[in-house]
Amino acid sequence: MEPVGKSEETPSHKRAGTVNWGKATVIGLFAGLLYGGSKEASASVSKDAEVMLKLGSTPDKREQYRLMRDAMEKRFIRVARGSIVGGVHLGMFTGAFCGLQNLLAEKRGVRDVLNIAGAGSATAAAFSLLLPGSFMWRMRNVALGSAFGAAVCFPLGWLQLKLEEKANKGNSAIRQGSDQQEGSRSGVGAAIDRLKGHMSK
Repeated sequence: MEPVGKSEETPSHKRAGTVNWGKATVIGLFAGLLYGGSKEASASVSKDAEVMLKLGSTPDKREQYRLMRDAMEKRFIRVARGSIVGGVHLGMFTGAFCGLQNLLAEKRGVRDVLNIAGAGSATAAAFSLLLPGSFMWRMRNVALGSAFGAAVCFPLGWLQLKLEEKANKGNSAIRQGSDQQEGSRSGVGAAIDRLKGHMSK
């Protein structure tokens, strides 16, 4: 558990313990684009097989060309639509998750695994409302999404904090080593300057 308000601000005015939600949203957007496009492209394999069967049973060249053109247009539209939908969904989810995580860290004044679990639970519950169904079905999805988000994000948040703690310890050790090297170098430089001063006298 790390205090948020007591840490020094970086030149970009980003508090320690917060997540760069803009960068995370962009990464989630592109990941969603790739996932949605690849999912639709793999789902189009069976439809491409149907088109090939139609081509084999059509002797007319112009009809074959029309079937190929229609199949390519439909496949492009499916892949583009899947990429856009996947990118928007994952980008919105990532942005909401990181924004809630920063809000909880700022309001509570500490950074711990509860912020990550709470953000995951609230984001999953909110996005469960977008699923189709009746009001009772959506309320059931909200409860399940909230529990699932907390259950998934709690161990992942704990692992993230442990990895960051180890990384910070490694960085502090590297800084201490570099400071000691600079101190020894400055001491050697001062001794050389004193020796030069004695020789000049």
